[in-house]
Amino acid sequence: MRRLTFLFACLMIAACEQAVEQTTSGSGVALTERMAATPDPGFERAYAPRDFRFPADHGPHETFATEWWYFTGNLSTAQGRYFGYQLTLFRVALKPGAPPVDSDWRAHQLYMGHLAISDLERRRHHSAERFSRAAAGLAGAQIEPLRIWLGPWSISGAPGTTFPLQLRADTPELSLALTLRAGHKPMVLQGERGLSRKSAAPGNASHYYSFTRLPTDGVLHIREQSFQVSGASWLDREWSSSALAADQAGWDWFALQLDDGRELMYYQMRGVDGRPQPFSKGVLVGRDGSVEPLAQGDVELTPVRTWQSDDGARYPVQWTLSIPRLGLQLDVEATFDDQEMRHTVRYWEGAVRVRGSQSGRGYLELSGYAALAPDGVSDQVAQAVDRQ
Repeated sequence: MRRLTFLFACLMIAACEQAVEQTTSGSGVALTERMAATPDPGFERAYAPRDFRFPADHGPHETFATEWWYFTGNLSTAQGRYFGYQLTLFRVALKPGAPPVDSDWRAHQLYMGHLAISDLERRRHHSAERFSRAAAGLAGAQIEPLRIWLGPWSISGAPGTTFPLQLRADTPELSLALTLRAGHKPMVLQGERGLSRKSAAPGNASHYYSFTRLPTDGVLHIREQSFQVSGASWLDREWSSSALAADQAGWDWFALQLDDGRELMYYQMRGVDGRPQPFSKGVLVGRDGSVEPLAQGDVELTPVRTWQSDDGARYPVQWTLSIPRLGLQLDVEATFDDQEMRHTVRYWEGAVRVRGSQSGRGYLELSGYAALAPDGVSDQVAQAVDRQ
């Protein structure tokens, strides 16, 4: 799935009556609190695999309730100072069948962005959030040339081609300017030929594809400091009109770039009882770009250690991830613990390091924990850790 981030749709609808454009920070609410409501039935749903068409599918799908362009990556300077980053732009339709814009200021599309830079040496996590209606040129998405923008935050490609992609995001405290190249790995269609089912309910799914290792270079800015960096990024693209099922509490999503040239994506859907559900799945991408599908039964995923935020939410920030039939035994741990996103919605997303039968780096997203602290799923995870 990449992550059930499609659930941001309900949050976006709740936020759409705020000011036209704003940058926010604060304690926020848990991500999954806004995700349980079902979008308007007039939106298109992802019922079956589709024939993807490019470059069109890199652009917006306005008949669906929501979609996102989700970038994460691990970068370093020539001197060996490491950083993680996240840049995500979300689009949500507020009314099915309505034109995206029907006046200079009235629009039926809302955009939201999240930006984060993790300074791994100083163990500091910096983040920002931005909203805008898709009106008066403030935000939007187009296919040719590819461009998705939210004020001074943008994703853009050159005319006639997708790559290289240019990522730009500016705030008073942090910013990035990155170039992402195609590399040698082909696009990965997640799930069933790009249809990623999240539960047994028909249409509770997304269209989902990924680029798992994009060579990246550029500049990061944190306050007055600038860092010339290079490394690898991961892009997830999804669009959907779905919500969490009534028995679902959240998810744990892993995107790992192994040093041997392979990539591993796995997400675990959790029930309200804290247990993993059968619609958990993933892929192992080979050095040559070949794809090995992973079902829940292939993966043994166990929380090892939790980190507790100031208000008591407990996030599992260290895991063992084993795939016995492929000979993989991995320890996945946050490079530092406090990488919580504290904005209109709250979740944990941050850079991780991989050790064990293979080494590497990656990103981890954890949702559904803040809503339940100090009991519920957080307690289920804490009990699992105690049993280790």
